[in-house]
Amino acid sequence: MTPIRPASRRTSLALLLTLVAAISALSQQTQTSKCVHITLLQVNDVYQFMPVDRGTSGGLARVSTLRKQIIKDSPNTLFLFSGDTISPSVESLAPVDPNAPTGEKLKGRQMVDAWNQIGLDYAALGNHEFDFGPDVLLQRMKESKFQWLAANVVDKSGKSFGGMPPFVVREMGGIKLGFFGILLPDTMTTSTPGPNVQILNSCETAKRIVPQMRAAGAQVIVAITHLSMREDKELAHCVPEIDLIVGGHEHTLLQSLAGRTPIFKMTADARQLGRYDLTVDAATGKLQSVDWKVIPVNDQVADDPEFAAINQKYKSLLASYSDMIGRTKVPLDAGSEASRTGETNVGDFIADSFRQAMAADVALINGGSIRADTIFEPGPLSKHDVQAMLPFGTEVVKIEVTGATLRKALENGVSQSGPGAEPGRFPQVSGLRFSFETSSPPGSRVKKITINGQPIDDKKTYTLATNVYLIGGGDGYDMFKGARQLTKPGESQIDADILRKAIAAAADGIAPQTDGRIEWMNKPADDNKSECVIFTPTVK
Repeated sequence: MTPIRPASRRTSLALLLTLVAAISALSQQTQTSKCVHITLLQVNDVYQFMPVDRGTSGGLARVSTLRKQIIKDSPNTLFLFSGDTISPSVESLAPVDPNAPTGEKLKGRQMVDAWNQIGLDYAALGNHEFDFGPDVLLQRMKESKFQWLAANVVDKSGKSFGGMPPFVVREMGGIKLGFFGILLPDTMTTSTPGPNVQILNSCETAKRIVPQMRAAGAQVIVAITHLSMREDKELAHCVPEIDLIVGGHEHTLLQSLAGRTPIFKMTADARQLGRYDLTVDAATGKLQSVDWKVIPVNDQVADDPEFAAINQKYKSLLASYSDMIGRTKVPLDAGSEASRTGETNVGDFIADSFRQAMAADVALINGGSIRADTIFEPGPLSKHDVQAMLPFGTEVVKIEVTGATLRKALENGVSQSGPGAEPGRFPQVSGLRFSFETSSPPGSRVKKITINGQPIDDKKTYTLATNVYLIGGGDGYDMFKGARQLTKPGESQIDADILRKAIAAAADGIAPQTDGRIEWMNKPADDNKSECVIFTPTVK
């Protein structure tokens, strides 16, 4: 062993003292630099407060239980909702008074009651909030104990719709969080906001609002949106100051990062609860990190006993839809994504039933009208199951159209199809077969159409069964406006009634199968990676 000389001892002592000082300084810094932990909970596109998937998933009584458990662990907790709850659903079309079935409908009143019971804090407007018109929405907003947000929804004079604040700033643990809502502009054509409502550009609105939020003291900015994922990404690139986007609309579990902004969406009907744990520097107010967790909401979670009041209030309503009307021998794919992107056995069966009920040559419906968001496994089908597939209560009629008009309709139906897109206008059909490819520009994507085995004749007149939403120009089907209606007043049928009768007519149960009537040619193997989009939003 080599002995340590005095000089070496002095050097070692100096290094030791330096190390001790550094550790002491680090310890003091750790003691003085504190962080605040804030938890945000989120669901989106919740149309019924009861469990779904035959009771195995969802249910706001279970969400309420989870919320209370999380608050015990993290007191600085807020509950957010990213839009679409007033419509569409079986319950929203049910009568307020079960003894007066033709009287006033609930129109989302039951959902507002449920959210009030849970203790929702902030909700963004969704496009379906306007399905019953602006006056009904205003009434639901008055009944809400939580705050609705949609900074880009104004009246014709430019004033905020319903008196909503453009944003809110909420202090938790000494940190000021700013929240604002954004609604997709397509609501103007996909719902019924009325002539006095305007929906402004998302990017322009956020560019204007976020500086105001900062001026009001907001240290962390959260956008609660009801947009497509593409639009959410555009918003994040347009306003990079947004710290977090919690969104809805797709009914699909999605997580992404655009620039520096994380974006999260849950599936529909509260099948999952999104939990986002924010760590914020107490001294600077800067967001340090976001940790997230997707919490399953299933039958392993107990109901909150305090939610029983809601179940009791609507007990007779729930019981009225429990009657069994038939059965299925095969799984029925009634998922929103499937119905909006390709042929499904449910889409085929519904379109076939419409064509047969109307005695028409062909039938065409928009995939977005099929809303159950589930796969019905083989077994009994209840009245509620059927209504859940077609919850809008839309009339079905027969009209006359030329082959050229049908061609335009199909082109419109696939005009927005492509990587990552789930357009509600996607056509589910009967009596015809067609192929399309998305590598061609919109308007020239349909490559082949046959009707009853024969090539379509553009000059020939055909009879078409469809719903009144489409003949009014809904989902871009303007080509049906002014078509000659063959269904006499009083002879139209409600879509869910037609479906119910078709199921009930099959004594041994239904077993629909897809038959290749819709062919997507050259479909990308991975829709999420098939194209590169550079976001360069234009702001006036």
